[in-house]
Amino acid sequence: MAITVKAITLWRHDTEHRPGALERTLEPLAHAGADLRVVMGYRHPGEEGRATIELYPVSGKRAAAAAQSAGLSASDIPTLLVEGDDRPGLGHMLSRALGDAGINVSFLLAQVVGRKYSAILGFENEADAKNAAAILRKVKPPKSR
Repeated sequence: MAITVKAITLWRHDTEHRPGALERTLEPLAHAGADLRVVMGYRHPGEEGRATIELYPVSGKRAAAAAQSAGLSASDIPTLLVEGDDRPGLGHMLSRALGDAGINVSFLLAQVVGRKYSAILGFENEADAKNAAAILRKVKPPKSR
């Protein structure tokens, strides 16, 4: 399978870092039937009482209304979803292609589930995200060993 690259919108909520914050954020989405593929939560370094929750996708009026009721809003951080078959060295190849092009990645979340690779990459601006998408689509995954 070739690598697929898609621009996505993360939905984001800055909240207090307290027990139950994630549950309270996800509850309205669960009741709305939202089928989330990604949920990230993290405490702010140096600000022990603050945290951020980000998720994807929020699609449809019902899910968007639920997300907004939970304090989420569409993030303006240019973000790409990269997916494909997992191969040893694939993450290195993708990061090398971006580094060689002088593109800085603001954040990365990558994982392998089964035999599939998935990564979410954030960028400082739309131009970098657009250039990164074009570059990443040209990367030929390494052959399976």
